[in-house]
Amino acid sequence: MVSDSGGRDPVPVPPDSGDPRRWCAAAAAWLERDRPEAALEAARQAMDRDPRADSGGEWGYRLASLAFERLGRDAEAVAAAEEAVRLAPGSWTARLRLGTALRRVPGRWRESFAQAARAARYAPAEPGPHLLVGDLALLRGEHRRAEAAYRTALGLSEVHPAAEVNLGLALLRWRRPRGHHDPAWPIDPRETARTGRALEVWSRQIRLLLAAALAAVILVAFGTGLTDEARIGGAAVLPAVLAITFRQARRVGLWPYVPRMLLRDPWLGVSVAAAPITVAAYVAVIAALPRDPLPLTFGAAVSHGGGWAVLAGLVLFNGVLLIALRVPVEAWRGRPVMALARFAAARQDGTAERNMSVTLWQVVGRAWSAQAVVAVAARLPGGPGWALAALAVPLALAWARLRGGPARLDRAVAADRWLTSALALLAGTSATLAGVAAVPLLGGASALGEGAWWAGVALLAALVAVFAARSARAWWLGAPGPWRSSLVMSDSRGHGLPGDVQPPVRLGAELRRAFTYSRAVVLAYADPEGPRAMAVGAISSVGPGGELRLVVADEAWKAAEREPRVAVFVADPLDRRFWAEVRGIAVGDGETGLLRITPQRVVVAEHPGPHRGRRQGRHRGRSPVREQGRLRSGRMNPAG
Repeated sequence: MVSDSGGRDPVPVPPDSGDPRRWCAAAAAWLERDRPEAALEAARQAMDRDPRADSGGEWGYRLASLAFERLGRDAEAVAAAEEAVRLAPGSWTARLRLGTALRRVPGRWRESFAQAARAARYAPAEPGPHLLVGDLALLRGEHRRAEAAYRTALGLSEVHPAAEVNLGLALLRWRRPRGHHDPAWPIDPRETARTGRALEVWSRQIRLLLAAALAAVILVAFGTGLTDEARIGGAAVLPAVLAITFRQARRVGLWPYVPRMLLRDPWLGVSVAAAPITVAAYVAVIAALPRDPLPLTFGAAVSHGGGWAVLAGLVLFNGVLLIALRVPVEAWRGRPVMALARFAAARQDGTAERNMSVTLWQVVGRAWSAQAVVAVAARLPGGPGWALAALAVPLALAWARLRGGPARLDRAVAADRWLTSALALLAGTSATLAGVAAVPLLGGASALGEGAWWAGVALLAALVAVFAARSARAWWLGAPGPWRSSLVMSDSRGHGLPGDVQPPVRLGAELRRAFTYSRAVVLAYADPEGPRAMAVGAISSVGPGGELRLVVADEAWKAAEREPRVAVFVADPLDRRFWAEVRGIAVGDGETGLLRITPQRVVVAEHPGPHRGRRQGRHRGRSPVREQGRLRSGRMNPAG
């Protein structure tokens, strides 16, 4: 027996310990049990027993890559996956494994996406490559591409929780918390994180400093009438702004990327832009302070100029204004009802449950903003009739419940008492605002309608308080909050092992002999004008792992570059008992000038003739057409 690196459980030695494929099967079994150390040892045993790397060794490298990845050794995972691709360039599983490994390496997003796209091209009927394409697109904020990829993956696999969850995020137009970083940039995301943090701290420090300084200036000017002294004290704060700017500027190490960071993350851009706007408003407020030595009142200051009061409010309450702007804008981003339906479809998935709760809060934010608009419209001349529009909110919530999956939504609401309170307040607000319109229609006193309006406003304010309390509690406990940044992707690639650990299709000895000695080999490929077939004099060589190497004309070589999926037909060269079809992926090898075909499916059929009756007599019940090997997601079915 061979022990894993942890020394806990021994790796069982396969019955045929000299067969590397059996060691690979043992490694896959360890990975399924979430034992990457033991899986790595078994994969190494497979590679040590297979000096001819092309005899199926790429499977061992794929398994080793996944084991390295689960152990957090990303560089070694990439190296093992690259070796698997070198050994089997036409293997979609090797391409998928490499794309998945590269995804975890900063600055290699483009390479990862290229490998995922090639895997999807090689195996368009497999959901794994499409799921990886969707994940990579979602990480970069390419929501339409991600949505299309996830829908393709779900069309190929009806039960795939990860695709359901991430499709919901694409529908919500979700962005990572560090949305300012483009994974396609050749830099470490930690570098852009430090730069973004320095910009945020610079803006926040300046805005807080100027708000505190202006509050002191107003207090002195309004309370004592010492306007000139207050103006001088306010101006003395400006050098501190320059000092903060120079200090934070030294912490920004990626100035060439700053403009692109601000464009990728609009809220970071708004936060950074708020700082110079606040400085300009502060200077204008200080310069416009009245020179009257008598004690001032705020009303006198407002009458001195309404613009002055607006600028002063901008300096004092810019942080509150940014939050008040961001919450409704984020709530109206994406399609939350469709996203809820996707989360509900991902059964027994903790990530889906978490994202469903956060999305419900986004729906509450939409409903609150809609009711706030109705409340404002009800105060306009002739506006009380608009208050009836508040009844549309509970109807919309009921419709969202039906579309999003009633049973799971009800459980999500029941699990969050704050969410239950928010929905109750929304219902009360709708009733009270509708009363504003109903009172005049029923001939009631105008004071009654006025009271109903104020009651609705109070309920809206209570809803804001509930949201703030829920946010504060989540922040204090370090739990997911009711904001979009609490949404997370699903890292799972479905139940069981991922598709990139499947074994390669292997040709049996009978077929290997047929390809080696037959002189009747036909290559079928796709041409822009339609399917074509070309007679190949002979197979140049057959790798021990089943890879076919052909010498073909330039026409077939170029056709394979356009459409790599080809088929090779061969007949039994000895007694013409059978013929075989090998479907695979053709990749040209520029060094050797050969077309390398990695088998994906093998079909064997018997020729009609006298031998067929004799064979059927010996093998009763056997179909004259049999499938030698085929790769399918979720199953490990080695042939040979």
